[in-house]
Amino acid sequence: MTRRQLESAAQNSSKIRGASPRTRGAALPTPKPCRSPGRRDNGTVLSIFLASIAALLPIANPLGAVAAYAGMTDRMEVSEQRRQAWLTGIYVAGILVVFALLGATVLEAFGISIPALQIAGGLVVMHSGFSMIVLRPKITDAEQAHSTTKEDVSFSPMALPLIAGPGAIGVVIGLAARHTHWDQRLGIVAAALVLGAVVAVVLRYATPLVDRMGATGIGALTRVMGFLILAIGVELLVHGVRAAFPS
Repeated sequence: MTRRQLESAAQNSSKIRGASPRTRGAALPTPKPCRSPGRRDNGTVLSIFLASIAALLPIANPLGAVAAYAGMTDRMEVSEQRRQAWLTGIYVAGILVVFALLGATVLEAFGISIPALQIAGGLVVMHSGFSMIVLRPKITDAEQAHSTTKEDVSFSPMALPLIAGPGAIGVVIGLAARHTHWDQRLGIVAAALVLGAVVAVVLRYATPLVDRMGATGIGALTRVMGFLILAIGVELLVHGVRAAFPS
């Protein structure tokens, strides 16, 4: 090694020793802190759960089903009325959980896109909300007459189609199509289970309040819920149109 090379190496070594620790370490990559995936997933599950509850509760409208439930079970014993209330909640949760888990598979089998589902679901939800505003019955007179003679009204017509009807099923399928990961589906399933419990509790304890509220009070409450459902349907329709025609 020549003398000039030795002097150059000595100068470089002195520069490195004289540099500050911050300067010497600037070239070294700083490892980024790893974000716990569990925290992110928990937050996502919680947000999806809250959004699912907010969308399903007005559409299912358990308070609006109290009057119909009271009319169908007025000839039953008190113990049987309570049993029908709990069974209705179980069936509602079961129906929505099935569609939450298999909804995306159904869409893939029939080749239905998410925007198309949002548009169709928005129309169905809008129809449900409008029917509540004008107080159209969800079940026909023939179904009402048949239900009064049935020993079990929990599955039909209470759970399906009165509470977990096409609107609620469409919302669940739409949520499942948007959130495909298993931990995200957990939020939708939890919302369906909570909704089933709410339905059972409302039918169990709110039925005696029907006489106190009267037809006027129930009608006013139903119209308010119908307006909220109509707004949800419009929102679904707008999202579907924007997704189908992004330009």
